[in-house]
Amino acid sequence: MNFFDKISDITGGDVSCNEPMKRYVSFRAGGNAAYFAKPSSKEQIRDLILLAKEENVPYLVMGNGSNMLFSDEGFDGLVIYISKNYADIEICGDIVTAKAGAMLSKLGKECLKHSLTGFEFASGIPGCVGGAIFMNAGAYGGEMKDIVQSVKVLDEHLNIKEMQVDEMQFGYRSSIVEEKGYIVLEATFKLQKGDTSAISQRMEELSRLRREKQPLEYPSAGSTFKRPQGHFAGKLIQDAGLLGYTYGGASVSTKHGGFIINSNNASASDIYCLMQQVKAIVKEKFDVELEPEVKLIGNFLTRCEN
Repeated sequence: MNFFDKISDITGGDVSCNEPMKRYVSFRAGGNAAYFAKPSSKEQIRDLILLAKEENVPYLVMGNGSNMLFSDEGFDGLVIYISKNYADIEICGDIVTAKAGAMLSKLGKECLKHSLTGFEFASGIPGCVGGAIFMNAGAYGGEMKDIVQSVKVLDEHLNIKEMQVDEMQFGYRSSIVEEKGYIVLEATFKLQKGDTSAISQRMEELSRLRREKQPLEYPSAGSTFKRPQGHFAGKLIQDAGLLGYTYGGASVSTKHGGFIINSNNASASDIYCLMQQVKAIVKEKFDVELEPEVKLIGNFLTRCEN
């Protein structure tokens, strides 16, 4: 049995070859994955990783792709796509448990339906639970660490491990999951009973702020760079005169300097090169090093012409 057939056997046939990753990342750019599988259980996730290790095939576990960029060359390995096939949500009182593939927007709606408050800040983040835990996603004064009670992961030995919030080592856009290479399976959140109308109004307010301040009409990965200590990346980029700065089909948003957008059918190399040029100009002007928040997957040894 060849590698493709073994993946198919594990997932029940939910697998493809040479899958265009631009369909699955919010930048809408990048090359193909050699193998692409959609597991529907923690056992399938574990078995796919085990198979890739046994066959010495590179693998990558991804969620909604809202914080990733695949190179134009693509990924010569197995992408394990945790999405709607593994996205169950359970609510019991003020305790919410969600599988890694559950979208934050869907989770926010379920919390609203059950009059649970505390999740409003995350309801508009364009990602899934797994990715949000991985990077301690946050917005408008809230972070995952504020509401997480526990997280189930696959550890480095592919054992299922339940970790309490104080074991997660949450930091700014970081967690022990990223540090150790764990795979998030599900998360449990502790929320509070609230007023449905007030929760809805807060969610609508944050949605309005996003529409006003962020270039949601273009493909992007949200904030392209992490917030440097003592600074705001978007403000530095704006002060450097880079709003609207373009490389190929990629541009710095004129609405928010922290966003690099796919403004005109950009390639992954266009986006990468623009990131490098923005970093260099900000470093030159303000002596501040911008660190990407976007995860770069594949070979980006691209020569960026000035």
